[in-house]
Amino acid sequence: MRKRHITRLVSIAAASAAGLGAAAPAVPAAAAAGHVVAPGQSIQAAVDAARPGDTIVVRPGTYRESVVITKPGLTLRGYGDRTVITPPAAGRAGQDNACAGAGNGICVLGTAQGTVDGVSVRSLRVTGFARSGVWASWTDRLDVRAVTADANGVWGIAEQRSTRSDIRDSTARSNGDAGIFVANSVDEEGGATDTGGTRVRGNTLTDNRIGFTARRVRNLSVRDNTFTANCSGVFVVGDEGTPQAGAMSLRSNRIIGNNKFCAATDRLPAIQGSGIVLTGAESTEVRSNEIRDNVGETPLSGGVVLFKSFVGAKNTDNTVSGNVVLGNRPADLADRDTGTGNRFTGNVCTTSAPAGMC
Repeated sequence: MRKRHITRLVSIAAASAAGLGAAAPAVPAAAAAGHVVAPGQSIQAAVDAARPGDTIVVRPGTYRESVVITKPGLTLRGYGDRTVITPPAAGRAGQDNACAGAGNGICVLGTAQGTVDGVSVRSLRVTGFARSGVWASWTDRLDVRAVTADANGVWGIAEQRSTRSDIRDSTARSNGDAGIFVANSVDEEGGATDTGGTRVRGNTLTDNRIGFTARRVRNLSVRDNTFTANCSGVFVVGDEGTPQAGAMSLRSNRIIGNNKFCAATDRLPAIQGSGIVLTGAESTEVRSNEIRDNVGETPLSGGVVLFKSFVGAKNTDNTVSGNVVLGNRPADLADRDTGTGNRFTGNVCTTSAPAGMC
């Protein structure tokens, strides 16, 4: 019995090698069943053919298309920066789905009637799209890992109306707005939504307008990331809605030299030299971060800055503690708001506005 079993396994392995080519790297079992995409083939066609829970492996190469995922449990996995997804040439096929029409690269899309759950996007590069590299809406437990999102017109990796996401070990650089963006909604006003514990960790965010933006959301963790050469490292945005944005943790990040200049918009003044900015936030913990050499001359410049939101909502009950905040100008710590209950304790810093917070 044992001998027959071993013989059968050897036969299966040989058949798999014949189908994929002897030099092919190992792929997951689901991929061996047919979900392997090679240059010249369509990623979307593989997604359409897959069943919930399947894995699709995309081999090294450049793929000129946008990809829509609406099936739960699907994993889309490439070979790191050797797997590149970029917009198709004008007038060519691949522009006829909702993701392409919105100017995005990879879209994970649920609906108000039902989230799409447990999708994973891993180890690939998404570049050059008019809006976002990776865009998600109405998702739960989305996993984005080891993705490079660069040179996209608005956001690198972005989501709205989503819960319990894990965005980690990715690189977002040279995107038009935020490298990583988490929001309640991009097209509606309203109170902050609870993300259920979304985690943003271990990412490198550089040369964007803002490294990470949390807009009208609550209950998330931003930890162990590196922010450099953006106009602002971290921007927490709240407004007068109820519940208020906040109840989040910004911890153990490196926020160094975010001195790129970004011009004023209709909602915000110019941004330059901002480490962490809180506007209209409550009960947020800023702890154990290294925040150095963020230098500018705008109202939002400084190491850690509390600033009223564009609609006048105040920061309340936030705690800034145990951070190393040095070499930031005009101040390492700046409270430019009139909210109450904000505490600055145990930080290593030399300058503050008003004085006395170091």
